[in-house]
Amino acid sequence: MSKLQLIIKREFIAKVRNKSFIVMTFLSPLITVGMGALVYFLMKKNDEKVKKIVYVDESRMFSEEDFTDSKTVQYVDFSAMGIEETKKRVEAGDYYGALYIPKIDSLEILATSIEFYSKESPGLSIMNSLESKIETKLRNNKLTNLGIDLDKIASSKIKSDIKMYNFSGEESSKLINGLKIGVGAISGYLLMMFVIIYGSSVMRSVIEEKTSRIIEIIVSSVKPFQLMLGKIIGNASAGLLQFLIWGILILILGTIATSVFGVNMSEMQTSGLSAEQIETAKQAAGVDKMQLIVHEIMRLPLLKMFVLFIFYFLGGYMLYSSLFAAVGAAVDNETDTQQFMLPIMLPLILGVYVGFATVINDPHGPISVAFSYIPLTSPIVMLMRVPFGVTWIELAISMTLLIVTFVGMVWLAAKIYRVGILMYGKKPTYKDLYKWLKYKA
Repeated sequence: MSKLQLIIKREFIAKVRNKSFIVMTFLSPLITVGMGALVYFLMKKNDEKVKKIVYVDESRMFSEEDFTDSKTVQYVDFSAMGIEETKKRVEAGDYYGALYIPKIDSLEILATSIEFYSKESPGLSIMNSLESKIETKLRNNKLTNLGIDLDKIASSKIKSDIKMYNFSGEESSKLINGLKIGVGAISGYLLMMFVIIYGSSVMRSVIEEKTSRIIEIIVSSVKPFQLMLGKIIGNASAGLLQFLIWGILILILGTIATSVFGVNMSEMQTSGLSAEQIETAKQAAGVDKMQLIVHEIMRLPLLKMFVLFIFYFLGGYMLYSSLFAAVGAAVDNETDTQQFMLPIMLPLILGVYVGFATVINDPHGPISVAFSYIPLTSPIVMLMRVPFGVTWIELAISMTLLIVTFVGMVWLAAKIYRVGILMYGKKPTYKDLYKWLKYKA
């Protein structure tokens, strides 16, 4: 056991003393929070810019009431100038674009004959807004021509608002479901990236020691299985330390950021109002939606998600790192690893695709549940399901299968590792790996 501890300590120290590890440990939270703040700042700045759109209405169907100004768009009537003069002024002036509505009696033909001119390609939201205004006006005109009372149609409209609860009485909302999708997807994707990064680190470490022939000296006093396990655990310990530092820094920076945005965290955590009531109150008070989003995030099972993220990171990392270590031991250089990387990467990629394709639409469906049990995909898919609520029985099954598979995979990888680390000069094949698995010391 003392030899294993020495290997773990050596790998851990070598990892944490690496300059790139130190830089990324402290720089990543700053980049994460900084990017979020920058996106928020740019969104606010983008909303502050007012776009001037002029319109030429030769049909005389539209009025100023049909083109009401908003915070970001201002409409100006240039109908008296004509389209040609308007186009010249818009091109020479500080205008976003010009909307031309020709004089056509048929509403159906008019609907497909309206034109928009601009210096640059207009934004999708602007065009959708213009099309919505035009469609509403033309539809109302057509209904009037058919003798239908618009006031009766308007008074007949009823807006539904379905309240969402689970059987324990906990209220949900559309916003929190969207946040669950986002948080789950980010967690699954980050886990995949971390497993690849730290697993590749183990593989490169094995290749470096093998090519420098240091491995021959090490295995003279340490069993190959201990060496491989020490490398895996040492890198995992460094990864956990990095996560801990990231968590502390993001918590501190996030607290500072929310105070800058004016978000009262303690008030939101203790509030007994529903999400809809909070949203209504905030809109009435003119408070930014960022506060509502933060409130809904605080309603998520953050502690449970954090603990499970650590478990599935360790389980997934241990599982895949043993394969990465076996590949590193089998080859002489990193170029030769490419033929073995695809079978290792496929389950990770499949987990992400299955998560995005099925968990988002039906987190408790049979496909989502099945892939959250399969050990090679469960670290990613199960993390995507956790924000939607997963029973402890399902978690226990998934965790048990992951642990059992990890132990079995480490045992198989160790058989390849112990033979491969002393093999030089030949590019290994899958047939060679199979022979090494059958080899008995």
